[in-house]
Amino acid sequence: MTNPFEDEDATYLVLLNDEGQYSLWPATTAVPDGWRSVRPADSRQNSLDYVERHWTDMRPVPVR
Repeated sequence: MTNPFEDEDATYLVLLNDEGQYSLWPATTAVPDGWRSVRPADSRQNSLDYVERHWTDMRPVPVR
């Protein structure tokens, strides 16, 4: 069975939490509490590209 978090053929959401941290999330899995989707479901690569462009400071918001 393929890991749903590493499936190149799946679609993913990009999630963001209140700390300003991003996560790739399988579009078929419910979004966990404390996270919100910040873009529509897309390919894994396009989602990773989005995170790369937008998550420029990996420190949590209170530390920035």
